Amino acid sequence: MGHWLERNIIEPGKLPLLLALAAFVVTFVVTRSVTRLIRAGRGPFGNVSAGGLHIHHVVPGVVLTVIGGFGAVATGRGGFGGAAFAIVFGVGAGLVLDEFALILHLDDVYWTEAGRQSVEVVVLTAALVGLVLAGFAPFGVNGLTHDEFQNRGTVVLTVAGNFLFSLIALGKGKARLAVLGIVVPVIALVGALRLARPGSPWARRFYRRRPRARARSSLRAYHHDRRWTGPRRVLQDWIGGKPDSEITRARGHS
Repeated sequence: MGHWLERNIIEPGKLPLLLALAAFVVTFVVTRSVTRLIRAGRGPFGNVSAGGLHIHHVVPGVVLTVIGGFGAVATGRGGFGGAAFAIVFGVGAGLVLDEFALILHLDDVYWTEAGRQSVEVVVLTAALVGLVLAGFAPFGVNGLTHDEFQNRGTVVLTVAGNFLFSLIALGKGKARLAVLGIVVPVIALVGALRLARPGSPWARRFYRRRPRARARSSLRAYHHDRRWTGPRRVLQDWIGGKPDSEITRARGHS
């Protein structure tokens, strides 16, 4: 284990990234555990307020992210300082992305259906950082041979091609595949080749006069959502807690 850590993490200079990822995941897990206890009225925890104003944990998260980011830039990648600031950055990022939905909607949607977006972003971020940590370079340039990598034209074409696949996948309404495809190009290629989702920019532009393509797109999206929406929600509820129902929210505001 020590040899593997030295060869694959410490020697390539990935220790700060590993520490940041670990701090990010641990912070998210601890934060969600505490907020779920507060929601259930259990434990010694409570919401933080100042002068009647509820201080969301995204606020200290932003502060820690700024401190960790600028500190890491100032100290460089090596040494104790770089590792310490990487941990600070990971903690801050965990607090910020746990309330990503609040930032996106500019509303306290933490325990609503919209709040599921925070869990999705956290899982996606952890997966992307994990892939980079495992050696997957953005746009798949890690798959080139030494001679190919020396050829700048090959590198440029590889990056441009993979970027194009990611853009097409995004235009077809497949945001998750587009983002993951940045580091694993075959995923973006799959998203680029498959039918666009109904209502996506690609579908509005290219399926407008193709009723059969629109019908196939709608049918595939229906079967995909029917197959995966339920399991995905179960996983999201297990990770981040089940959102309040509309009835529960209405009672809370009455």
